[in-house]
Amino acid sequence: MAVYAGTSGFAYPAWKPDFYPENVGSKKFLEYYATRLNCVEINYTYRQLPKAATLQNWIAATPEGFLFAPKAHMKLTHILRLRNAAEFTEVFFRAIDPLHSAKRMGPVLHQLPPNLKCDLPLLADYLALLPVGLRFAFEFRHQSWLSEPVYELLAKHGVCLCLAESDKLEIPKVFTANFAYFRLRKGDYPEAERKRIAEQVRELSSAGRDVFVFFKHEDDPRGAIYAEELLKDA
Repeated sequence: MAVYAGTSGFAYPAWKPDFYPENVGSKKFLEYYATRLNCVEINYTYRQLPKAATLQNWIAATPEGFLFAPKAHMKLTHILRLRNAAEFTEVFFRAIDPLHSAKRMGPVLHQLPPNLKCDLPLLADYLALLPVGLRFAFEFRHQSWLSEPVYELLAKHGVCLCLAESDKLEIPKVFTANFAYFRLRKGDYPEAERKRIAEQVRELSSAGRDVFVFFKHEDDPRGAIYAEELLKDA
């Protein structure tokens, strides 16, 4: 199955010159990024609803097969906190539909607030709102969500437990969907650890799962370079 690797964003001048060449302007960052990596996680959709023209520009700047993994809007996860979310769920997915229509949509990441404790009926009600035909990953940041009933509910809906690294929380390697979604948030990964990650990705892919891996991104280009290395090794 397919392996997708990238970072959580692409618009970082600090990646010059080790990833972006000096002569590549910021408006060409995505186009260049897509020559070396095949997926990007989009935090932009967490802050605001994207305009259709913006999404069309992203699609035009990247080759067929390149995927965007949008982050669910903060109104859904942090303001409504999944409650009474039917109306805005429709609004959000309508806004990002150009990616789906162009077959460029990766999994949609829902990152829940650290202070949102487990509420199984709430999660069940929200999962029932999600549109058919898309992939979803949920990143839980409170320990109470890490339980078998939650995993069973995710599996029932084919939703992926996001395997996100954190200094505060260890997410068990539980796979609840036909794909895996990793968020690797350390600033650095020594070579031995990168080899271990690549081996796990190969095992999951060989077992029939698509695998999405996103490295930390903002301060320097190591995450992008690690992602490119992973694509070559996995």
